[in-house]
Amino acid sequence: MRLFLYSGLVSLAGLLGCTATKNQPTTGTAGNSAPIAVMMVGGPHLAQVYKPDNPNTDVLTPKRQAELSVVCDQIQRFKPDAIMVEELPERQGRIDSLYSLYRLGKLDLAAIPNGRSETYQLGFVLGKRLGLERIYCINAPGGTSQSILHEGTNIKLYQDATTEHRAYYTPTSRRWEKDSVTMAGLLSFANSPTLLRQLHTLVYRTAARVTDGTLKPDPMVDASFITPHYVGAEFISVLYNRDLKIYSNMVTTQMATGSKRILTIIGARHIGSLQGIFGTDPAYQVVEASKYLKP
Repeated sequence: MRLFLYSGLVSLAGLLGCTATKNQPTTGTAGNSAPIAVMMVGGPHLAQVYKPDNPNTDVLTPKRQAELSVVCDQIQRFKPDAIMVEELPERQGRIDSLYSLYRLGKLDLAAIPNGRSETYQLGFVLGKRLGLERIYCINAPGGTSQSILHEGTNIKLYQDATTEHRAYYTPTSRRWEKDSVTMAGLLSFANSPTLLRQLHTLVYRTAARVTDGTLKPDPMVDASFITPHYVGAEFISVLYNRDLKIYSNMVTTQMATGSKRILTIIGARHIGSLQGIFGTDPAYQVVEASKYLKP
């Protein structure tokens, strides 16, 4: 009787185990499945660095378009099966419409508002090359400006680190503006591990050392919850909260699509944080863009 009861329980447990497995969403952790590759390409927002009085900053010129084509050649070697961009999900319908026209050859990127954006210049171009049916919007609302942390004890540490970062990045940016650095050179530098690590340390580590202060008013930030003593940590929490939402959008999009190789085109500031989050997610394997982007 005991043997019969034990055998029945084992069978029932096995049945329940199979049922539970069938109901689980597909991720890279299931069975012996390989982790999902995710690569994030960052850099300056191409529409924002454009200066009307300096054609070298215009990515729509034939020269910069040729250079961007080289960048796309490099990124394409990653062979993504999903491309995600820093656009709010509420804009998905608009992006779908524009991308459909672009794939049909009925859309001139130079003729649309913000057409210089990396969403179009990298996302749309690569998507069409790869035959992808859709470009996914994974951005999230939240704090954007690093300057909202502006006062408090130890604020000089943050200000000095900001100055140091600018001193490291600006020479390459200025050389690009003078046409002595190509688009590949600029984006390779912007995605180098050294720069990304420096930027991440500035925003997500140094800022925590600032206390007893306030944040500048920002329409994207609800300052009512701020504890002045922890102003630096509160500042970090605003930015990290947005990154967590972006991460959520990325992984839920992946689960819905079943994609295995994700390319995300996003501002460089997010990359160190997102790499840290994905680096502890066993379903994913982070691929550094520096392996593909070369000057």
